Amino acid sequence: MKKLRVLQQLTEAGVVAVLRADSPEEVVEMSRRAIKGGIKAIEITMTVPFALRAIEQLSKEYSSDVSPEADNFAIIGVGTVLDPETARAAILAGAEYVVSPALNPDTIKLCNRYAIPILPGTMTIHEIQTALELGVDIVKLFPGNLYSPSVIPSIKGPLPQANVMPTGGVSLDNLKDWVKAGAVAVGIGSDLTKDAVKTGDFSLIEQKAAAYIAAYREAKAN
Repeated sequence: MKKLRVLQQLTEAGVVAVLRADSPEEVVEMSRRAIKGGIKAIEITMTVPFALRAIEQLSKEYSSDVSPEADNFAIIGVGTVLDPETARAAILAGAEYVVSPALNPDTIKLCNRYAIPILPGTMTIHEIQTALELGVDIVKLFPGNLYSPSVIPSIKGPLPQANVMPTGGVSLDNLKDWVKAGAVAVGIGSDLTKDAVKTGDFSLIEQKAAAYIAAYREAKAN
C-alpha cells in the first residue's frame, strides 16, 4: 500500500523540512535546495500564497516511487492544513502526506478515506489518544519548543504505541536529544531557511540541510 510506503519513507528520511515563503516560486527553490542537501521529506505549508502551485510543481519534479538514491526522490507533503477541504485540494495537487497544527477529526477522516498519511498537531495525552483512536500513525508534537525531549518517554509511558514527531524548537544542538528520547522523525522550520531569507543566498539552505541530515544520522547511529 502506498500509504504504508510513504509512512516508512518519512521515518527513514527522519528530517522533515517545514517550508514557508512569500511566493510559490520561492518555496519551490527552497525545496530544491533542501532536497539537494539531503532532506527528502518536504512539507509545503498552506500559509504560502498559491501553495498548491508549488506542491503541483514539486510533485512533477520529484517522486517517492523511485529509488531513495535517485536525484529526483523526495516525498512532497502539505502542512498547516486546518480543514478537510484544504487537505483534499492539496492531495489533488500531489501532496503525499498531510500535516496539521491541531487535531481536526474531519481532516483525519478525509485523509483516511483516501489512504493518505495524516500527522496532526497534538499537545496532550488526550489529544494523542484521540488521534490514535482515529487511525493516526504519527502524531506531530507541536509546538515542540514548549517541551523538552523528556516529554516523549513520558508520552510513551501510557501510550507506548504512539509515534511522535516534534516540530518547532528542534535545532542542530538538540536534535540528538529528541532522537535519543524516541522521536520517529523531526520537523525543521525557520532554522533551516532563516539565514537564506536574510541574505538571499539560498545555497545556505542546502548547507544547513546537509548539516541536519549528518546530525540525524549520527544521532541514529549512536
